[in-house]
Amino acid sequence: MRKEECSELVTSTGWFYWALLSAVFAALTAIFAKVGIQGVDSDLATLIRTAIIIVVLSAFVAYTGKWANPLMLSPKTWLFLGLSGLATGASWVCYFRALKIGDASKVAPVDKFSLALVAVFAFTFLGERPSLREWSGIAMVAGGVLLLAFKR
Repeated sequence: MRKEECSELVTSTGWFYWALLSAVFAALTAIFAKVGIQGVDSDLATLIRTAIIIVVLSAFVAYTGKWANPLMLSPKTWLFLGLSGLATGASWVCYFRALKIGDASKVAPVDKFSLALVAVFAFTFLGERPSLREWSGIAMVAGGVLLLAFKR
């Protein structure tokens, strides 16, 4: 395989490895949070987690030399990053409350119903067009969530 072909393969599939790592860390998040949230208010736990994320990401951005003046970003970027931040915060508050009262093995899969919602929202708002195979996989995930969510 030529160097260009290898580079193209890594670039075209690179997202998958990052997404897989994201899934691993998300799974660990559920386990660590379920243990850590015992005896602590879920909102306080979310705040502590957020503060740690701010410190770690700030150090990472500074260390890798990726710091840029945020005031130079466009208003559209600020708007949508702001909305994303609000949605993330709301998601985390809800997630930690669910973990506080439910089993991690049930809460985390239901949380992943977001996969089906992302597909629908991306179709509706971004014009993305998943293939029939992809819609089938999304439907299976949604079906699995329903199977876990409802008692027999």
